[in-house]
Amino acid sequence: MSDVHDRKTRSYNMSRIKGKDTKPEMMVRRFLFAHGFRYRLHDKKLPGKPDIVLKKYNTVIFVNGCFWHGHEGCRYFKIPSTKQQWWKKKIADTKKRDLKYQEDLIKDGWKIIVLWECELKKKQAEATLNQLIETLTNKRM
Repeated sequence: MSDVHDRKTRSYNMSRIKGKDTKPEMMVRRFLFAHGFRYRLHDKKLPGKPDIVLKKYNTVIFVNGCFWHGHEGCRYFKIPSTKQQWWKKKIADTKKRDLKYQEDLIKDGWKIIVLWECELKKKQAEATLNQLIETLTNKRM
């Protein structure tokens, strides 16, 4: 099965994908701010430059795209039919790097919350964000 786009179009499309300020990340940030949480963004001093750093709660939040971070069992994670070996290696390397960053953060005493893109889709977003608040305020762990 071949790509529906030519190489130039595919390359352009892929180059437009953002690593920061994604829609799911912005949704989480707006929700936290509206509920009185203050945070830092992409702290370069921390391993993996977490998307959101809540120093008061000693917690970092990663908002992961299901495809780019290889969310197993998720409908949004499917290896493309072209260049499969390359994609498998790329995603495996990303998962390995994510794990290393998390281990380093835990060693430094940080709590880690990983939110997946699929958890922030319309049907689940409210429940996911409310659970986030509960987790941060230790109402339910």
